Amino acid sequence: MRPFTYAAPDTVAATVSALHIAQPGTRILAGGTTLYDLMKLDIETPPAVLDVHRIAELRTIEAGPRELVLGAGARMADVADHPAVKAAYPGLSESLWRAASQQLRIMATVGGNLLQRTRCPYFRNGPEFPCNKRRPGSGCAAVGGHDRTHALLGGSDACIATYAGDFAVMLIAFDAVVDVVGPDGERTVPLAGLHVEPGDDPAREHVLAPDELIVRIRVPATPAARGSTYLKIRDRESYAFALAAAGVGVTVEADGAVGDCRIGLGGVATRPWRAMEAERTLIGRPLTPQSARRAGEAAFAGARAGAENGFRIELGVRTVADALRIAGERAIR
Repeated sequence: MRPFTYAAPDTVAATVSALHIAQPGTRILAGGTTLYDLMKLDIETPPAVLDVHRIAELRTIEAGPRELVLGAGARMADVADHPAVKAAYPGLSESLWRAASQQLRIMATVGGNLLQRTRCPYFRNGPEFPCNKRRPGSGCAAVGGHDRTHALLGGSDACIATYAGDFAVMLIAFDAVVDVVGPDGERTVPLAGLHVEPGDDPAREHVLAPDELIVRIRVPATPAARGSTYLKIRDRESYAFALAAAGVGVTVEADGAVGDCRIGLGGVATRPWRAMEAERTLIGRPLTPQSARRAGEAAFAGARAGAENGFRIELGVRTVADALRIAGERAIR
């Protein structure tokens, strides 16, 4: 790990001021569960870090009748186990409980989780592997390489690294937004617009400026959120990233037809992925095993398989269909 300077501002305003005058490459330290790993691997080499974990206004959890408001510094475990989150947003709670290990969930923050870096092994395993995300213009070893865990959706010739987070998948399904603060004040960014596909510039992963800080995440309270689930399929149950995941919320009308449907895909795309065409196949129609299967097929209609990851298309279809069944049962309780 290379030397760096450390500071711990005690307010959001002080943090933004420090970011505005900071050296290029300065990083925000929240839980540190990803940043320290990358610094030890010499992938992240910040000249300075700003530790925000002591800022009390970033750690709040407030559940109101119209929305859930999470401070960006709230711990994943605290949000996952909050009674209001479990009752009104069960899929959101599950997306956090099924991410990482208990030790990581206790330390990691929800804001940091949103912006976690990719888990692509070619990105993390050293300079002998070309990686456009780590060293722009060097190439992508995953394209044509071992791609079992790489993205089926949203990739490019420059990068097929999978976005590894679970929480953001449920947030994008619920139309959540993030409030960010920078030198010019506060602005709101829809979750759907926060992360970007790699295109020909994989090093750019989100739309935030270097001197902006996420301060809160807001999730609308909806009937679909109450009838939601997060289903994650992985190589081992205890702790692993998703081979395929689906964050689903539905409502079911008195006549049995689906009134509202939200589907987010995880572990299969370069960013949190909303499957809106799949949602449209269900709205106004009964939720049956057959219609759920068709929705899953629609969700993966644009999937592009590589040499080793093609099996995850069918896995993803079945994951969506199973998640719809679980969410449908919750919606009619």
